[in-house]
Amino acid sequence: MAKAIGVDIGGTGIKAGIVDLDRGILDSERVRVPTPKGASPADVLVAVKTVLTELGVSDSDLPLGVAFPAIVKYGKTLSAANVSQDWIGFEAERFFENGLGRSIHFVNDADAAGVAEVRHGAARGARGLTILTTLGTGIGSAFLYDGVLLPNTELGHLDYEGRAIEKVAAYSAMDRENLSWTEWSERLQVFYKHVEFLFSPDLFVVGGGVSKHPENFLPLLKLNTPIVAAVHRNSSGIIGAASLAGD
Repeated sequence: MAKAIGVDIGGTGIKAGIVDLDRGILDSERVRVPTPKGASPADVLVAVKTVLTELGVSDSDLPLGVAFPAIVKYGKTLSAANVSQDWIGFEAERFFENGLGRSIHFVNDADAAGVAEVRHGAARGARGLTILTTLGTGIGSAFLYDGVLLPNTELGHLDYEGRAIEKVAAYSAMDRENLSWTEWSERLQVFYKHVEFLFSPDLFVVGGGVSKHPENFLPLLKLNTPIVAAVHRNSSGIIGAASLAGD
């Protein structure tokens, strides 16, 4: 059985697990630590070392994939969503490889989730354009056409009344503004309807922390495109990062 390690770095938590690559599922407990305040590169590296130690794989030779909330090109982070601005233009892959003493595969977090769902989840076998969105601290997105990833889309930064749409429609806005499911879904409706108009997708897949509560908001959305919850819920980033590392 082929295995790999996946680490998913988010705005509020850093999660990790060992993944069974043949079945596309976790082969261990999922471990989690809070994302350090400010989320500077040095502090995030320490937290990643912590989750690997808790997982018992700090000295493992299994492939390691790391998912991160930023545009990632050739190992460099070109943006910084809900983390320190020090990540912008930062050689992140090299930094983690030097800090961990091993090779890694570094990828955008939503792209990792998209890979997990197209290989082993809700988008498996889907034809045409699948758009996965992760609804959590912000809004991430992944485009997959006939199963092939088109990396580094950033739909959460579409403009909405002078602000990034994720500032008003991410899952975090519910707690921050004490919104009901209905009130929050009205904001999601604006987001998804606009994305639907721009790209005419064949399927929407919803991941992120809120994907464990699909019954509370998916029925409230009125779209022409089918929309379903991610099969792997909030573990999609771990599974996708590990899958890419194992390729």
